[in-house]
Amino acid sequence: MQIDFFGSLPLVVIWLALGGIGIVIQAFSRGQSRLVYGYYMATLVLTGLLSILTFWHSGTTFHNMIVVGGVAAYFDLLFCGTGVLAMLAAREYMERNGGGFDEFYTMLVSSIAGMMLMAHARNLLVLFVGVELMSISFYIMAGFLRDRIRSVESGLKYFLLGAFASGFLAYGMAMLYGATTSLDYSVILATIVAGTSQFPVLLAVGAVLIAVGLSFKIAAFPFHQWAPDVYEGAPTVVTSFMSTAGKAAAFSALIPLFTVLMPMVQGAAMTPTLQTMLAVISAVTMLVGNITAVVQTNIKRMLAYSSVAHAGYVLMGLVAGTANGHQAIIFYLTAYTFMQLGAFVVVGILENENDASLELDGYAGLSKRHPMLAAVMAMFMFSLAGIPPFAGFFGKYLLFYSAVESGFTWLTIIAVASSVISVWFYLGLVVKMYFQDSHDTQPSAQTGMAGLTVAICSVAIVVLGVLPGLLTSLIGSW
Repeated sequence: MQIDFFGSLPLVVIWLALGGIGIVIQAFSRGQSRLVYGYYMATLVLTGLLSILTFWHSGTTFHNMIVVGGVAAYFDLLFCGTGVLAMLAAREYMERNGGGFDEFYTMLVSSIAGMMLMAHARNLLVLFVGVELMSISFYIMAGFLRDRIRSVESGLKYFLLGAFASGFLAYGMAMLYGATTSLDYSVILATIVAGTSQFPVLLAVGAVLIAVGLSFKIAAFPFHQWAPDVYEGAPTVVTSFMSTAGKAAAFSALIPLFTVLMPMVQGAAMTPTLQTMLAVISAVTMLVGNITAVVQTNIKRMLAYSSVAHAGYVLMGLVAGTANGHQAIIFYLTAYTFMQLGAFVVVGILENENDASLELDGYAGLSKRHPMLAAVMAMFMFSLAGIPPFAGFFGKYLLFYSAVESGFTWLTIIAVASSVISVWFYLGLVVKMYFQDSHDTQPSAQTGMAGLTVAICSVAIVVLGVLPGLLTSLIGSW
C-alpha cells in the first residue's frame, strides 16, 4: 500500500497532536490550561499552514480511502481557521462562565479532526468515523457548562437526536454496500453510471437514508428541530463554532458524496428523482427557516433559524450538481463562516449571567452603549441578509446563478423571496440597535481576545464582498 505522506500531512499532524502529545501534555499540566490552550492553538495554526502547502497536490492514499489536496485541503484550512477564531473567543467566555477547563480545547480540536476526515473521505467507512468523531465532540461541548440546566439539556437533546440520525446514516451506508458490494466512492459511481446494480431499489433507499442522516447535520427541513434548542442552550462560543464549521464539514462530505449518488451527464442528473427531492428540501428549508426567524425574540434562536435558512441556500449548489454549483457552495460556506461566527461572538461578548442580554430587546440602543460592537453586528446582519457590498451578497449570487444555469429557476425565485423575508429580522435588529432607546444599565462589555475574532470576521466579509475573485480564482484552479 502506497501512502502519500506529503498530502496526508495535515491529517497526520492533527491526529498525532490530538491522540499522542496532547494527552501527555494535558496529563502533566493539570490546572495550567494556558499550556494546553497554547499547544492546541499552535497545532491548528500548523495544520492550517500544512493544508496551504497541499492545495495543488492532488491524489488519493490509504487504498483510495482518503483524497488529498484540492478542495479537501481548502476545507482543512477553513476548519482550522474557524477553530483558531473560536478559541480566541472561547478562553475568556468559558472562564467567565465556569467552564475554563483543558478538556474543552481537546474536544474542539477533536471535532476538527473529525471534520477533516469528512472532507478527505472517499470511502463510506471513513466518512462515518469522521461524522461520529465530530458529533460526539459537539455533544460534549454543547453540555459543557454542567452547572447550567440549559447547557446540559442542549447536550442531551443533541445527543439523542444525533444518535437517531446516525442510525439513518449507517443503515443507508449498509444499503449502498448491499447494492454495490463496495464502500468506495469510485466503485459506487461506476455502478450507478453503468446501471449494473442488482438491487436498484436498495440503492435508491440507501441514497435517501444517507441524505436524511446528513440533512440532520446541516439542520435542513424537516430535520432542523434540534437546532434552535441546542443553539440556545449551548455555550455561545460553542454555538458559533458548530453552526459554522459543523455545517461546512457536512457540506464538505455532501459535495463528493452526491457527485457519486447524483452523477451529471451532459448537464442532466442520472438520478433526477434524488435531485428533485433535494430541490424541494432546499426550498422548504429556506422558507421555514426565514419565516420562523421573524417571530423569534431570543437572538440565539433567531440566528439558529437563520442558520436553517442558510442551509437551504447552500443546498441550491448541491441541487445544481455542476462545477459552478460546487464552487458556489465553497465560497458561500467561507463567507457564511465569517458572518455567522462573528455575529455569535458579538452575542457572547454582550452576554451576561441573566437571559435578558439574549433577548432582542436587550440590543436596543446598543449603538450608544457599544458603538463598535453595534457597527460590526450591523455589518454581519447586512451580510447575512445578502446586501452588497458584503460577502453574503456575492455568495448568494453564485448560488442563484448555478441553480438557474441548471434549470431550477423556480427554486431561485423561492430563494429570492426567502431572502426578502429575512431582511425583516436582520434589519429589525439593526433598527433596534440604532433607532430605539435603551433602558439597560449593564456595564461596558469587555471584548478581550474575542474582539480580535470579531475584527477578523468583519474584515473578511468586506474583502470577500469587494474582491470575491481572490477566492473564486483559487477555487476554480483545482
